[in-house]
Amino acid sequence: MAFETGPACAADLAGILALMAANQPSQGGRLSANLPRERLLAMLADLPFVVARREGEIIGFLLVSSRSMNADIPVIQAMLEAYPGEPDAYVYGPICVAEAERGQGVAQAMFACLKELLPGREGILFVRQDNPASLKAHSRMAMREVASFDFRGMAHTVFAYRS
Repeated sequence: MAFETGPACAADLAGILALMAANQPSQGGRLSANLPRERLLAMLADLPFVVARREGEIIGFLLVSSRSMNADIPVIQAMLEAYPGEPDAYVYGPICVAEAERGQGVAQAMFACLKELLPGREGILFVRQDNPASLKAHSRMAMREVASFDFRGMAHTVFAYRS
């Protein structure tokens, strides 16, 4: 069965939170964010973000926010110090795809949907340098490396792109 992508709504938050929890480092995942429902609701009111669904189940999410929305998060602060981007740039991420769905184009499809939702704007993101799969996936999406920074002893690469 094929998957579909589209803008997220409040009803999707339970699926997003479940996928986020399943991909935390404590569960063997590599997701560096663990955002509460209230933060996700605020982000959803700030800018549209994208989900992927298969048979109604959330199999992926791609969160975005204005720079000010998550500027209180230390790793976001470090990224924006390394590369602040254009005045209307937004923060891309985190992005997460369910383990069983990886390698099937879900991340690329969510990214294409996001670019349609926010045309002409610059997106900025970071990837830990010890995550080769994510580095490779973002490079395949025609994102360009613009900076790097260290945060809590971990090297990160900053990518940027234009929708």
